Amino acid sequence: MIKAGIIGGAGYTAGELIRLLLNHEQTRIDFVFSTSNAGNKLYKVHQDLVGSTEMSFTNEINAHVDVLFLCLGHGNSTAFLNQHTFSENTKIIDLSNDFRLEANKIFNGKDFIYGLPELQKEVIAAANYIANPGCFATAIQLALLPLADANLISKDIHINAVTGATGAGTSLSKTTHFTWRDNNFSHYKAFTHQHLGEINQTLDQLQGDFDSEVHFMPNRGNFSRGIFATAYTTFNGTLEDAKSLYKNYYKNAAFTFVSDEDIHLKQVVNTNKCIIHLHKHNNKLLVTSIIDNLLKGASGQAIQNMNLAFGFNETEGLNLKANFF
Repeated sequence: MIKAGIIGGAGYTAGELIRLLLNHEQTRIDFVFSTSNAGNKLYKVHQDLVGSTEMSFTNEINAHVDVLFLCLGHGNSTAFLNQHTFSENTKIIDLSNDFRLEANKIFNGKDFIYGLPELQKEVIAAANYIANPGCFATAIQLALLPLADANLISKDIHINAVTGATGAGTSLSKTTHFTWRDNNFSHYKAFTHQHLGEINQTLDQLQGDFDSEVHFMPNRGNFSRGIFATAYTTFNGTLEDAKSLYKNYYKNAAFTFVSDEDIHLKQVVNTNKCIIHLHKHNNKLLVTSIIDNLLKGASGQAIQNMNLAFGFNETEGLNLKANFF
Protein backbone atom coordinates (compact mmCIF):
# COMPACT_ATOMS: atom_id res chain seq x y z
CA MET A 1 0.00 0.00 0.00
CA ILE A 2 1.43 3.35 -1.05
CA LYS A 3 0.45 6.83 0.10
CA ALA A 4 -0.60 9.39 -2.50
CA GLY A 5 -0.84 13.18 -2.33
CA ILE A 6 -2.76 15.42 -4.71
CA ILE A 7 -1.95 19.08 -5.32
CA GLY A 8 -4.68 21.25 -6.84
CA GLY A 9 -7.58 19.12 -5.74
CA ALA A 10 -10.62 21.10 -6.88
CA GLY A 11 -10.54 20.67 -10.67
CA TYR A 12 -12.07 18.06 -12.97
CA THR A 13 -8.77 16.21 -13.31
CA ALA A 14 -8.27 15.96 -9.55
CA GLY A 15 -11.87 14.86 -9.06
CA GLU A 16 -11.39 11.94 -11.42
CA LEU A 17 -8.02 11.15 -9.86
CA ILE A 18 -9.57 11.00 -6.38
CA ARG A 19 -12.35 8.71 -7.64
CA LEU A 20 -9.84 6.34 -9.20
CA LEU A 21 -7.47 6.30 -6.21
CA LEU A 22 -10.30 5.58 -3.76
CA ASN A 23 -10.93 2.39 -5.73
CA HIS A 24 -7.27 1.44 -6.21
CA GLU A 25 -6.39 -1.51 -3.99
CA GLN A 26 -2.69 -0.62 -3.75
CA THR A 27 -3.07 3.07 -2.86
CA ARG A 28 -4.32 5.24 0.00
CA ILE A 29 -4.91 8.97 -0.41
CA ASP A 30 -2.83 10.77 2.24
CA PHE A 31 -3.92 14.33 1.46
CA VAL A 32 -5.68 16.48 -1.13
CA PHE A 33 -4.18 19.97 -1.12
CA SER A 34 -6.30 23.01 -1.97
CA THR A 35 -5.77 26.41 -0.36
CA SER A 36 -9.17 27.71 -1.46
CA ASN A 37 -11.07 24.68 -0.11
CA ALA A 38 -9.05 23.76 2.99
CA GLY A 39 -11.35 22.27 5.64
CA ASN A 40 -14.17 21.48 3.23
CA LYS A 41 -15.16 17.87 2.59
CA LEU A 42 -14.04 16.56 -0.80
CA TYR A 43 -17.66 15.88 -1.72
CA LYS A 44 -18.54 19.56 -1.27
CA VAL A 45 -16.66 20.17 -4.52
CA HIS A 46 -16.69 16.71 -6.14
CA GLN A 47 -20.32 15.85 -5.52
CA ASP A 48 -20.04 12.39 -7.08
CA LEU A 49 -17.96 11.42 -4.00
CA VAL A 50 -20.89 11.67 -1.55
CA GLY A 51 -20.88 8.38 0.35
CA SER A 52 -17.42 7.43 -0.98
CA THR A 53 -15.18 9.36 1.43
CA GLU A 54 -15.27 11.69 4.42
CA MET A 55 -11.86 13.19 3.61
CA SER A 56 -11.43 16.96 3.62
CA PHE A 57 -9.22 19.25 1.58
CA THR A 58 -6.16 20.48 3.46
CA ASN A 59 -3.57 23.25 3.21
CA GLU A 60 -0.93 21.00 4.77
CA ILE A 61 1.49 18.79 2.81
CA ASN A 62 3.19 15.53 3.70
CA ALA A 63 6.59 15.69 1.98
CA HIS A 64 7.11 11.95 2.42
CA VAL A 65 4.23 10.51 0.40
CA ASP A 66 5.16 7.74 -2.03
CA VAL A 67 3.58 9.45 -5.04
CA LEU A 68 2.58 13.06 -5.66
CA PHE A 69 0.14 14.11 -8.38
CA LEU A 70 0.31 17.71 -9.57
CA CYS A 71 -3.12 18.74 -10.93
CA LEU A 72 -2.24 22.37 -11.47
CA GLY A 73 -2.73 24.81 -14.32
CA HIS A 74 -0.02 25.02 -16.94
CA GLY A 75 3.02 26.85 -15.56
CA ASN A 76 1.99 26.36 -11.94
CA SER A 77 3.74 23.02 -11.37
CA THR A 78 7.12 24.69 -11.85
CA ALA A 79 6.19 27.41 -9.36
CA PHE A 80 4.91 24.86 -6.84
CA LEU A 81 8.04 22.70 -6.97
CA ASN A 82 10.19 25.79 -6.56
CA GLN A 83 8.40 26.47 -3.29
CA HIS A 84 8.07 22.93 -1.88
CA THR A 85 10.53 20.09 -1.34
CA PHE A 86 9.65 16.40 -1.24
CA SER A 87 11.46 13.24 -0.21
CA GLU A 88 13.91 11.74 -2.69
CA ASN A 89 11.71 8.63 -2.54
CA THR A 90 8.58 10.51 -3.65
CA LYS A 91 7.64 9.83 -7.25
CA ILE A 92 6.04 12.85 -8.94
CA ILE A 93 3.49 12.70 -11.75
CA ASP A 94 2.73 16.09 -13.29
CA LEU A 95 -0.48 16.52 -15.29
CA SER A 96 0.37 19.98 -16.67
CA ASN A 97 2.50 20.71 -19.73
CA ASP A 98 5.43 22.10 -17.72
CA PHE A 99 7.84 19.18 -18.23
CA ARG A 100 6.66 17.40 -21.39
CA LEU A 101 9.19 18.84 -23.82
CA GLU A 102 12.87 17.94 -23.95
CA ALA A 103 13.83 21.56 -23.34
CA ASN A 104 11.94 21.58 -20.01
CA LYS A 105 12.18 17.98 -18.81
CA ILE A 106 15.02 18.52 -16.31
CA PHE A 107 13.93 20.70 -13.41
CA ASN A 108 15.84 21.22 -10.15
CA GLY A 109 17.74 18.00 -10.81
CA LYS A 110 14.58 16.03 -11.55
CA ASP A 111 14.47 14.34 -14.97
CA PHE A 112 10.84 14.07 -16.07
CA ILE A 113 10.05 11.17 -18.41
CA TYR A 114 7.30 11.60 -20.99
CA GLY A 115 4.47 9.36 -19.79
CA LEU A 116 2.87 7.83 -22.87
CA PRO A 117 2.92 4.08 -22.06
CA GLU A 118 2.34 2.97 -25.65
CA LEU A 119 5.51 4.84 -26.58
CA GLN A 120 7.95 3.86 -23.81
CA LYS A 121 6.46 1.64 -21.13
CA GLU A 122 9.81 0.30 -19.92
CA VAL A 123 11.28 3.79 -19.50
CA ILE A 124 8.24 4.90 -17.48
CA ALA A 125 8.53 1.83 -15.25
CA ALA A 126 12.01 2.98 -14.19
CA ALA A 127 11.08 6.66 -13.74
CA ASN A 128 10.79 8.73 -10.58
CA TYR A 129 9.36 11.79 -12.32
CA ILE A 130 6.73 11.56 -15.04
CA ALA A 131 5.22 14.22 -17.31
CA ASN A 132 1.70 13.06 -18.16
CA PRO A 133 0.78 13.75 -21.83
CA GLY A 134 -1.89 16.21 -22.88
CA CYS A 135 -5.37 15.00 -23.83
CA PHE A 136 -5.32 15.99 -27.52
CA ALA A 137 -1.69 14.85 -27.69
CA THR A 138 -2.62 11.40 -26.37
CA ALA A 139 -5.44 10.82 -28.87
CA ILE A 140 -3.37 12.10 -31.80
CA GLN A 141 -0.13 10.33 -30.95
CA LEU A 142 -1.90 7.01 -30.50
CA ALA A 143 -3.34 7.53 -33.99
CA LEU A 144 0.16 8.05 -35.45
CA LEU A 145 2.65 5.98 -33.44
CA PRO A 146 2.54 2.85 -35.64
CA LEU A 147 3.16 4.87 -38.81
CA ALA A 148 6.09 6.78 -37.30
CA ASP A 149 7.57 3.64 -35.76
CA ALA A 150 7.61 2.05 -39.25
CA ASN A 151 9.05 5.22 -40.86
CA LEU A 152 5.96 5.52 -43.05
CA ILE A 153 5.07 9.20 -42.62
CA SER A 154 6.26 10.76 -45.84
CA LYS A 155 3.74 13.58 -46.36
CA ASP A 156 1.97 16.17 -44.22
CA ILE A 157 -0.58 15.00 -41.66
CA HIS A 158 -3.99 16.66 -41.41
CA ILE A 159 -5.83 16.37 -38.09
CA ASN A 160 -9.26 17.45 -36.96
CA ALA A 161 -10.17 16.75 -33.33
CA VAL A 162 -13.14 17.67 -31.13
CA THR A 163 -13.04 17.83 -27.33
CA GLY A 164 -15.78 18.05 -24.73
CA ALA A 165 -16.39 21.01 -22.42
CA THR A 166 -14.45 19.49 -19.50
CA GLY A 167 -11.27 19.90 -21.53
CA ALA A 168 -11.40 23.62 -20.70
CA GLY A 169 -11.35 23.08 -16.93
CA THR A 170 -13.73 24.33 -14.24
CA SER A 171 -13.18 28.09 -14.66
CA LEU A 172 -16.01 29.78 -16.49
CA SER A 173 -15.40 31.77 -19.64
CA LYS A 174 -17.44 32.81 -22.66
CA THR A 175 -16.76 29.54 -24.47
CA THR A 176 -17.44 27.25 -21.46
CA HIS A 177 -20.68 28.81 -20.27
CA PHE A 178 -23.68 26.54 -20.96
CA THR A 179 -25.63 29.11 -22.94
CA TRP A 180 -22.70 29.55 -25.34
CA ARG A 181 -21.65 25.90 -25.57
CA ASP A 182 -25.11 24.37 -25.91
CA ASN A 183 -26.12 23.71 -29.55
CA ASN A 184 -22.84 25.22 -30.66
CA PHE A 185 -19.56 24.21 -32.32
CA SER A 186 -16.31 26.13 -32.91
CA HIS A 187 -12.60 25.79 -33.54
CA TYR A 188 -9.79 27.43 -31.57
CA LYS A 189 -6.00 27.76 -31.68
CA ALA A 190 -6.03 26.66 -35.33
CA PHE A 191 -2.65 25.19 -36.33
CA THR A 192 -1.02 26.51 -33.12
CA HIS A 193 -2.33 24.35 -30.26
CA GLN A 194 0.22 23.82 -27.46
CA HIS A 195 0.03 20.02 -27.75
CA LEU A 196 1.71 20.17 -31.16
CA GLY A 197 5.08 20.43 -29.42
CA GLU A 198 4.85 17.04 -27.74
CA ILE A 199 3.26 15.45 -30.81
CA ASN A 200 6.12 16.55 -33.05
CA GLN A 201 8.65 15.56 -30.41
CA THR A 202 7.33 11.98 -30.35
CA LEU A 203 7.20 11.70 -34.14
CA ASP A 204 10.82 12.90 -34.29
CA GLN A 205 11.77 10.35 -31.63
CA LEU A 206 10.27 7.42 -33.55
CA GLN A 207 10.98 8.46 -37.13
CA GLY A 208 14.43 10.00 -37.33
CA ASP A 209 13.89 11.50 -40.78
CA PHE A 210 10.49 12.98 -39.93
CA ASP A 211 10.21 16.36 -41.65
CA SER A 212 6.52 16.54 -42.54
CA GLU A 213 4.15 19.12 -41.11
CA VAL A 214 1.32 18.34 -38.70
CA HIS A 215 -1.74 20.48 -39.49
CA PHE A 216 -3.97 20.38 -36.41
CA MET A 217 -7.44 21.89 -36.11
CA PRO A 218 -8.83 21.64 -32.53
CA ASN A 219 -12.58 22.04 -32.01
CA ARG A 220 -14.98 22.56 -29.11
CA GLY A 221 -17.88 20.11 -29.09
CA ASN A 222 -21.32 20.30 -27.54
CA PHE A 223 -20.77 17.46 -25.04
CA SER A 224 -19.13 17.12 -21.63
CA ARG A 225 -16.26 14.72 -22.12
CA GLY A 226 -14.35 12.79 -24.74
CA ILE A 227 -12.09 13.46 -27.73
CA PHE A 228 -12.90 12.36 -31.28
CA ALA A 229 -9.84 12.80 -33.52
CA THR A 230 -9.36 12.09 -37.21
CA ALA A 231 -5.97 12.16 -38.92
CA TYR A 232 -5.13 11.42 -42.53
CA THR A 233 -1.95 11.22 -44.55
CA THR A 234 -0.56 9.46 -47.60
CA PHE A 235 -0.19 5.68 -47.25
CA ASN A 236 0.89 3.48 -50.14
CA GLY A 237 -0.06 0.13 -48.66
CA THR A 238 -3.47 -1.54 -48.54
CA LEU A 239 -6.02 -1.23 -45.75
CA GLU A 240 -5.08 -4.72 -44.62
CA ASP A 241 -1.42 -3.63 -44.47
CA ALA A 242 -2.41 -0.75 -42.23
CA LYS A 243 -4.55 -2.95 -39.95
CA SER A 244 -1.74 -5.44 -39.60
CA LEU A 245 0.72 -2.65 -38.77
CA TYR A 246 -1.52 -1.12 -36.10
CA LYS A 247 -2.68 -4.36 -34.51
CA ASN A 248 0.88 -5.59 -34.26
CA TYR A 249 2.08 -2.33 -32.70
CA TYR A 250 -0.68 -2.38 -30.08
CA LYS A 251 -0.78 -6.13 -29.48
CA ASN A 252 0.60 -5.74 -25.94
CA ALA A 253 -1.07 -2.43 -25.12
CA ALA A 254 -3.27 -2.61 -22.05
CA PHE A 255 -5.76 0.05 -23.15
CA THR A 256 -5.35 0.80 -26.87
CA PHE A 257 -7.33 -1.26 -29.34
CA VAL A 258 -7.88 -1.34 -33.12
CA SER A 259 -11.50 -1.83 -34.16
CA ASP A 260 -12.61 -3.17 -37.55
CA GLU A 261 -15.94 -1.36 -37.08
CA ASP A 262 -16.69 2.36 -37.10
CA ILE A 263 -16.20 3.88 -33.65
CA HIS A 264 -17.94 6.55 -31.56
CA LEU A 265 -17.31 8.37 -28.28
CA LYS A 266 -19.72 6.38 -26.09
CA GLN A 267 -17.36 3.42 -26.41
CA VAL A 268 -14.66 5.15 -24.36
CA VAL A 269 -16.27 7.76 -22.09
CA ASN A 270 -15.57 6.83 -18.43
CA THR A 271 -12.75 4.45 -19.43
CA ASN A 272 -8.99 4.56 -19.87
CA LYS A 273 -9.29 3.11 -23.37
CA CYS A 274 -8.23 4.45 -26.71
CA ILE A 275 -9.98 2.85 -29.67
CA ILE A 276 -8.67 3.31 -33.20
CA HIS A 277 -10.32 2.72 -36.57
CA LEU A 278 -8.65 2.74 -40.00
CA HIS A 279 -10.10 3.66 -43.40
CA LYS A 280 -8.36 3.80 -46.78
CA HIS A 281 -9.45 6.15 -49.58
CA ASN A 282 -7.29 6.14 -52.72
CA ASN A 283 -3.77 6.82 -51.41
CA LYS A 284 -4.94 8.34 -48.10
CA LEU A 285 -5.11 6.51 -44.77
CA LEU A 286 -7.70 7.93 -42.36
CA VAL A 287 -7.10 7.11 -38.70
CA THR A 288 -9.89 7.77 -36.19
CA SER A 289 -8.96 7.84 -32.49
CA ILE A 290 -11.25 8.22 -29.47
CA ILE A 291 -10.49 8.70 -25.77
CA ASP A 292 -12.03 10.15 -22.61
CA ASN A 293 -10.13 13.42 -22.19
CA LEU A 294 -10.31 13.22 -18.37
CA LEU A 295 -9.18 9.59 -18.11
CA LYS A 296 -6.87 8.33 -20.87
CA GLY A 297 -6.25 12.01 -21.60
CA ALA A 298 -5.40 12.88 -17.98
CA SER A 299 -6.15 11.12 -14.67
CA GLY A 300 -6.54 7.56 -15.96
CA GLN A 301 -3.23 7.75 -17.78
CA ALA A 302 -1.65 9.20 -14.62
CA ILE A 303 -2.82 6.13 -12.69
CA GLN A 304 -1.57 3.89 -15.50
CA ASN A 305 1.84 5.57 -15.20
CA MET A 306 1.78 5.18 -11.42
CA ASN A 307 1.03 1.47 -11.82
CA LEU A 308 4.02 1.08 -14.13
CA ALA A 309 6.36 3.09 -11.91
CA PHE A 310 5.49 1.06 -8.79
CA GLY A 311 5.38 -2.34 -10.47
CA PHE A 312 1.63 -2.82 -10.03
CA ASN A 313 -0.58 -4.47 -12.62
CA GLU A 314 -0.91 -1.87 -15.37
CA THR A 315 -4.71 -2.07 -15.30
CA GLU A 316 -5.08 -1.84 -11.49
CA GLY A 317 -7.91 0.57 -10.63
CA LEU A 318 -8.69 1.18 -14.30
CA ASN A 319 -11.07 -1.63 -15.24
CA LEU A 320 -13.91 0.78 -15.98
CA LYS A 321 -17.03 0.27 -18.06
CA ALA A 322 -18.02 2.88 -20.65
CA ASN A 323 -21.24 4.86 -20.12
CA PHE A 324 -22.65 3.30 -23.27
CA PHE A 325 -26.37 3.67 -22.57
